Amino acid sequence: MRNLYFAALSLFFLVTIQYGAAGADGIAPRRQAHAHNDYLHPRPLLDALDQGFCSVEADVFLVEGKLLVAHTFLELKPENTLESLYLAPLRERIRQHDGFVHADRKPISLLIDFKSDGESTFAALNELLSHYKDVFAWSENGTLHPGPVVAIVSGNRPIQTMADASPRFAGIDGRLSDLDSPLSTDLMPLISDNWSQHFKWRGSGGFSAAENEKLTNLVKQIHERGRLVRFWGTADNPAMWRVLRDAGVDQINTDDLRGLSRFLESDDDVERANNPGTKSD
Repeated sequence: MRNLYFAALSLFFLVTIQYGAAGADGIAPRRQAHAHNDYLHPRPLLDALDQGFCSVEADVFLVEGKLLVAHTFLELKPENTLESLYLAPLRERIRQHDGFVHADRKPISLLIDFKSDGESTFAALNELLSHYKDVFAWSENGTLHPGPVVAIVSGNRPIQTMADASPRFAGIDGRLSDLDSPLSTDLMPLISDNWSQHFKWRGSGGFSAAENEKLTNLVKQIHERGRLVRFWGTADNPAMWRVLRDAGVDQINTDDLRGLSRFLESDDDVERANNPGTKSD
């Protein structure tokens, strides 16, 4: 019995060392993975989290006082609310995971793309998120209260209204034109832009040295300002993922959850092989 006890204890430590911050399913958080149009998957939010994603995106419309999730107005369904698909499941997940979404105990992002009027939609969102202080980071009178999830508003962003809001439960998704914005990093934590408006490469053939240098410099400038970076409209294939990953882009857009997760997993495997003892992020 004594030998069996020590064998079990040894196995426990071996698994802990091997998986580091990985979840119970063995999938480590994929910090660069962003689920574009996440709500189109069979299990919104949950499919992405099961693949280790650390950022998910939902399009919302304000309809009769409710925030409904859909890609277009014609696809709206009254039961598909932001609260039922994302907020309540996030709260439950956090309760079950010791106050965080993933085992690495780092915040994740919920990108909320406003498809309806920005002013009224933000008012409704800010009020709704105020009931989820245990889930979302928020600020009041210049004081930031960290949380396991950071909400970021994209699309029709009422920038000045959000800057003036207190308390405020979401940040702003900036654009490359906001590179030198004086807004604080907690108010504008992310810079996103349309890939095709800045680069000619579409994910096949060689990525030119000139465009690679441009991308590297943009990422460097954004990081120097303390913000994260994302591009939309990118090709959804390993060639594009590799370019974005190597340049240090923080959020890689994909609709192929399993494909990107496996791509980043193989990258983690190489890192562990080259640096024995390294734990997954």
